[in-house]
Amino acid sequence: MPLVKSADTHIHYALEGPPDKPALVLSNSLGTDSSMWDTQIPEFTKSFRVLRYDTRGHGKSSVTPGPYSAELLANDVITLADALKLDRFHFCGLSMGGMTGMVLAVTAPQRLQKLVICSAAAKFGSPEMWNTRMDAVRKNGMKPVAAATMERWFTPAFRAKNPSVVADIQKMVESVNLEGYISNCAAVRDFDFREKLGKIRTPTLVISGTYDPATTPADGRFLAGHIPGARYLELHAAHLCNVEDADRFTREILGFLNS
Repeated sequence: MPLVKSADTHIHYALEGPPDKPALVLSNSLGTDSSMWDTQIPEFTKSFRVLRYDTRGHGKSSVTPGPYSAELLANDVITLADALKLDRFHFCGLSMGGMTGMVLAVTAPQRLQKLVICSAAAKFGSPEMWNTRMDAVRKNGMKPVAAATMERWFTPAFRAKNPSVVADIQKMVESVNLEGYISNCAAVRDFDFREKLGKIRTPTLVISGTYDPATTPADGRFLAGHIPGARYLELHAAHLCNVEDADRFTREILGFLNS
């Protein structure tokens, strides 16, 4: 995967699929990298020129001094799209990636064709919860939080049936740079879009996991109810619904983007 350099960072990305197809940008969740989309790539690249990237502070992208903000992460997407000459694009983000998509829909609506917000919320929990997590990571490193994260990201049934998949994703979370993770936690902690959702005019699909304890179906319904014209879909999954209910996730998004 190559790199795009901006004023203060390098963003690691992959651009796959036919050059003559519409562009689709995929944005990862907190604690993962662009490989979280591996299951979707074979189908998505049949219909789209797919750009996936490691969010600043994750994977092989630069870890710059924090704290970060949702606006900074959204600006990284525009920098990347400009460098690759992608004028307009669909955007699909999961969790923190969904946060980035909401900001783009308000700050750069002329760039977006359609928006898919997965496992996200207009506000992600309380500042106290995030500060506690950030302090725990500083004290104990990523391993304890990675183990706890798997319990939120996947249902007990999926974890029991797919231990190797869960183990691989747990290792991905464990490998995240400590300061990069903490800096991105700050961006999610400080994000509050409850009063801005009505400004989104991009055609939007909101996806929640029925069993997601982190960003609940109630959070998803709030988004869909306050974004004009948004559609709402619930999958039989917990937080990382693109992995747990991968086939339906892929099929529903393709149906929405191609409609």
